[in-house]
Amino acid sequence: MSFLLAWIVLAPLISSAFIGLCYVYSITKRKLPSLCFTLPALSAPFVSFALGGYFFIQLLQGAGEFIYRPYMWLSIDTYDIYMGFLGDKLSIFMVLFVSFVGGLIHIYASAYMHDDEGYGKFFFYFNLFLSSMLLLVLADSPLMMFIGWEGVGLCSYLLIGYYFKEPLNVIAGNKAFIVNRIGDMGFLIGLALLYFYCGDYGFDYHSIEARIPSIPSWTILLSGIMLFIGAMGKSAQIPLYVWLPDAMAGPTPVSALIHAATMVTAGVYMVTRFSFLYELIPSVGLFIAYIGAASALFAAIIATRQTDIKKILAYSTMSQLGYMFIAAGLGAYSSALFHVFTHAFFKALLFMGAGAVIVMLHHEQNIFKMGQMRTVSPVVYTCMLIATLAISGIPPFSGFFSKDEILLVAFSSRNYLLWGMGVLSAILTAYYMFRLFFVVFEGEHATHPKHMHDVSWVMKLPLIILAIGALFAGFLGLPELVGGHHFIGSWLAQWAQKTLHATHQTEWILIAINIVASLIGITIAYRKFYRYDLRNTPFFSGIIYAKFYVDEVYHALFVRPVLFMSKKCSINMDTKIIDACVMGMSKGFVNLGYWLGIIQNAHVRLYASMMLLGVSAIAIYLLVVVG
Repeated sequence: MSFLLAWIVLAPLISSAFIGLCYVYSITKRKLPSLCFTLPALSAPFVSFALGGYFFIQLLQGAGEFIYRPYMWLSIDTYDIYMGFLGDKLSIFMVLFVSFVGGLIHIYASAYMHDDEGYGKFFFYFNLFLSSMLLLVLADSPLMMFIGWEGVGLCSYLLIGYYFKEPLNVIAGNKAFIVNRIGDMGFLIGLALLYFYCGDYGFDYHSIEARIPSIPSWTILLSGIMLFIGAMGKSAQIPLYVWLPDAMAGPTPVSALIHAATMVTAGVYMVTRFSFLYELIPSVGLFIAYIGAASALFAAIIATRQTDIKKILAYSTMSQLGYMFIAAGLGAYSSALFHVFTHAFFKALLFMGAGAVIVMLHHEQNIFKMGQMRTVSPVVYTCMLIATLAISGIPPFSGFFSKDEILLVAFSSRNYLLWGMGVLSAILTAYYMFRLFFVVFEGEHATHPKHMHDVSWVMKLPLIILAIGALFAGFLGLPELVGGHHFIGSWLAQWAQKTLHATHQTEWILIAINIVASLIGITIAYRKFYRYDLRNTPFFSGIIYAKFYVDEVYHALFVRPVLFMSKKCSINMDTKIIDACVMGMSKGFVNLGYWLGIIQNAHVRLYASMMLLGVSAIAIYLLVVVG
């Protein structure tokens, strides 16, 4: 039954193709009802989830990994590359929550985008996005992963710039695409290095892992760095994070899918999949951990001064991804994936809850123009409270267990600076998230449209399901300290950190510190923003509000020099050389045509004279030269 692995990817891919054909027919022939797009779009993710569940049960019952290679994709000399799918505990774990959370986002999107004129086109992109992510996690080789890797990059570009009539949205889409191409260049260099040494022996993960010990150490080191540069782009880590806040230009369901179930988690998955490589280069792993810690803290600081509800959540994603890379860099890959899992629930819930608020306020995104939203929709209020508590690390909500485990890993690894940065990020996270929550739902005297109304149950039902996940998902990773069983840690035991040097007493102290840290952030936010008076929207400025001017620095260092060189090349090379040659040749042909036009004038006597001259010339040549 290994062939069913392919159908996990094919279900949303075929659905996307069908929706695309229906959309083309709808705009060229006859308008089709929205149900023609909704049914295939919503059913595909759950087909993938059901198939993933089948393989999960098989693995749970002791089956080995599943491999399906339907055909050879590429054969060059001795290099044979197959289109292959790998179903092991890691990939099936990813498939389950990606397809489930993705399916809930699809349901939500069907209501959110219902009145959009490009409804069919949206779901064409949306299902292609999900298919690309599933290919990325199920691929049995890095090259197959790279197809999915580029697929999610393409779909993010299409969806971020979905409202392309607004120039800023197009710029945001271009920015995401270009920054990710920079990261992907590093990823490709890493793959090329590995392929040079491993290609003759097969280029699937198992073949690379078997060959790794015999590869020169400098190659392993450089490959690890280059591969992580790709992860920096996809997972928005310093310095390639600048695309993520601008990605909020797309519809809110797109933001939920990018941040919770696809794209940004791809970098964490890739590092975990190459764990056999990173275990040989702990120095690079430590570098990854510090990049993660710096990204977590940097993003949290910026989020404290932002006013756009979606951009605050975007920076929170960057910060949470930083925690994941702290764990992955220290070799605790299962801890990183545990946080990926819990994060999927509360981050999808946060974005979808924010989207519901935006819809109720007729697409207003400034939190200081909201307020008292709890009176409009108690369901959205409750769900957002659960998600905010989860991301803030308050027990028993899911984020507490996974974040606490990562901080325990950092402390027990004796990387106290990493641990301190993580704790400080936790304080700031609790602060800026409850700042958002109190202003939006408890703020006083906001000016609202008179015809504001609650969202439909099609949008609220996925929120309720995700809220249950945000509340209880953490119990799948209960530490032994409290008499629990870490189901996810057991499932991903192959990717777990081998030893943790911490006593139970130390663990209890760390738990207390983490809870106190979160409560400090919440308390500060409560005292400053609970029942906040919104009659006078505050004016924000300063270096933090300006995001430390990183975009401006990048523009000065990279964009402006490229534009300057482009302009110079356009003037000196394009205009003076290329255009001069092409236009000079065209003028020559024009002049030649002019003179030929004088001869070709339709005068019979001229033609006869020319024929006579020609015959005479030939006769003279034959008599004088030849004869």
